[in-house]
Amino acid sequence: MSRHVLSLLVENKPGLLTRVAGLFARRGFNIESLAVGVTEVPGLSRITVQVDVEDLPLEQVTKQLNKLVNVIKIVELEPASSVQRDHLLIKVRVDNQTRSNIIEIVNLFRASVVDYANDAMVIEVTGDRGKIDALLRALEPFGIKEIAQSGLLAIGRGGKSITERVLRG
Repeated sequence: MSRHVLSLLVENKPGLLTRVAGLFARRGFNIESLAVGVTEVPGLSRITVQVDVEDLPLEQVTKQLNKLVNVIKIVELEPASSVQRDHLLIKVRVDNQTRSNIIEIVNLFRASVVDYANDAMVIEVTGDRGKIDALLRALEPFGIKEIAQSGLLAIGRGGKSITERVLRG
């Protein structure tokens, strides 16, 4: 499988996300991660989508995406030339004997305890996939009760901006 991260600059219009997701589905691509939010430019949003593809050419989908009226720009973000982060909330089972060990692991991974109860802790972590996976492996023996994950966020490195290029023409 080949992992690709696309950043789409789009007009913030109702139904666009449905059309984008539908296009991936019709082409047989499974969306692994999806994050949508407004940009620094009023009326524009950024969709960050991660897909894993086998033999299907991603170019086919990007051409179809470019045909959508409200899609302004599409950029594939390579790992070496972009910053990519996942964000997770992890609920872990705790008791008096394991609490200090879990807090030590949380600190080691520069994560945070954001909620505390007698029988569970909620931990917040942001990082690349390797860091997230390592933290999950470290917490697994204590009993992971629940995980909530946002979509992958990614942005190009350096001074260039996807919106700058569009606004200047």
